[in-house]
Amino acid sequence: MQAFERIIDFLENLIWNTPEAFPVMVGLLLSFGIYITFRLGFIQIKGFRHGLKVVTGFYDDPEDEGDINHFQALTTALSATVGIGNIAGVALAIHYGGPGALFWMWVTAVFGMAIKYTEVTLAQEYRDTNPDGTVSGGPMYYIERGLGANWKWLAVAFAISAAICAFLTGNAVQANTVADVMHSDFQIPVWITGLITASLVAAVILGGIKRIGRVTARLVPFMGILYVIGALMILFLNYDDIIPSFQMIIGYAFNPQAGALGVGSGALIFTLSYGVQRGIFSNEAGQGSAPIAHSAAKTDEPVREGVVALLEPFIDTLVICTMTGLVIVSTGAWDMQHKTAVNPSSGSFTYSLSEGSVNTEGDALYFSEGVPENGTMEHYNIPVDTMYADGSYSTPFTGRIELTETQEGYSVGGVYTKDGAQLSALYGGIVENGAPLTIRAFEIGLQPLFPGGGYIVTFAVLLFAISTSISWSYYGDRAAQYLFGFDSIFWYRLAFVAMHFFGAVVTLATIWAFGDVMLGLMAFFNIIALFALSGKIYQITQDYFSREHRTPDS
Repeated sequence: MQAFERIIDFLENLIWNTPEAFPVMVGLLLSFGIYITFRLGFIQIKGFRHGLKVVTGFYDDPEDEGDINHFQALTTALSATVGIGNIAGVALAIHYGGPGALFWMWVTAVFGMAIKYTEVTLAQEYRDTNPDGTVSGGPMYYIERGLGANWKWLAVAFAISAAICAFLTGNAVQANTVADVMHSDFQIPVWITGLITASLVAAVILGGIKRIGRVTARLVPFMGILYVIGALMILFLNYDDIIPSFQMIIGYAFNPQAGALGVGSGALIFTLSYGVQRGIFSNEAGQGSAPIAHSAAKTDEPVREGVVALLEPFIDTLVICTMTGLVIVSTGAWDMQHKTAVNPSSGSFTYSLSEGSVNTEGDALYFSEGVPENGTMEHYNIPVDTMYADGSYSTPFTGRIELTETQEGYSVGGVYTKDGAQLSALYGGIVENGAPLTIRAFEIGLQPLFPGGGYIVTFAVLLFAISTSISWSYYGDRAAQYLFGFDSIFWYRLAFVAMHFFGAVVTLATIWAFGDVMLGLMAFFNIIALFALSGKIYQITQDYFSREHRTPDS
């Protein structure tokens, strides 16, 4: 098992972090976005208005081949796209890259719109009709049919990666996130949360894409509007800070500066890199997942679904991620320490000991009046504030955190006061990151109106994660169908539900890393096909928009 974990960690770093300053995978996706944007004459601009017209039902025809309408296809893809990346991903980008990272997320979204248009139009062009009259499509189909039988190996490789990624990143990871949040906030046992969410997912996905489309068409607008309303309320209360926040975001994009507490590296390459990476993770452009959902849309014109798809990065990144980023920056939550209960054994904490501090009783970090004496305690690489032994913050912690040295650093053996009493938690100020940072920002922003504003984010995480699992189940079962035939779909869905419950009750870091590896492989295989088929997408686009009555402005 340890050997397997080392292999997965190696592959994850190779795919997503090599070289660390600006990974090759990120460069590939961004370079294709720039290339196809210019080749198609900025389709994200000239096709935007047309996409709005299509998604509102102007061209809907019940007699067209397909399973769901344009709006349902958009919401199904958005339900997989809009999620943890909009809440945690933006916070991660700002924490490591500073506020300027949000600007580079915007840039990525603009080029991502052209990528989404390309892959979805191709998915419509090369989709297949199933024995029951439904349709299937996606990268595996446009790779094999568009590039020819000699490329079937690439289509199979993509389908394998997609089926596994759907099981893990699109399912088990989502279930684990929900179970962890519900346990942390409401002390609900993880198995109860897992049972409930698995039942909800099963009730939807066992009904197929038509039921998935109906559910997401209601769920996605509801959860998106709820989250955006909460963010708008905060921005209204902090209206004086909106313009300065935009100025900081744009200014720090080209001249990044580390925050007062050390948030953000202050280096342009890291600001750009983190912004681009989180933007790609957030809107999923080029990863090959969304085309699977959009291929089910009822239409006889592939371009029409393509212009609908280019709306996704706009909604996901330019609207929802911007809302999140502005809330985090305008409230100042990104660069302040937040008083909270902390679990010293959490993986987000790292420790170092001064040379010569080891004694006969073993390694330990000693505190006096809440301050480390013989080393450091850091949360996401930023030193913690004064630690307290109680939630009233009246008794500074004096005692020790017992440590055991490992290959990755130090693991915590226990926390003890100077009198020998063991503590399960400490209390103090830490710089937050990920979803907890967004939760803190909402709490700060909504405090003038009502307490507990962070619960809006908690509720959004719950809805986003469930909707993501629902949509990724469809991505996975289409991949399984391509590999094993139409009869495999039902069994894949059953296994998907079981994996959802398993993901809720078992915390395995390797599952997260393995899912990221498969996601990276999906993107790599897909981007090869997109480059190879760029001539075909140019031909399809020119043909469609050359018809006078179907111009982008019609």
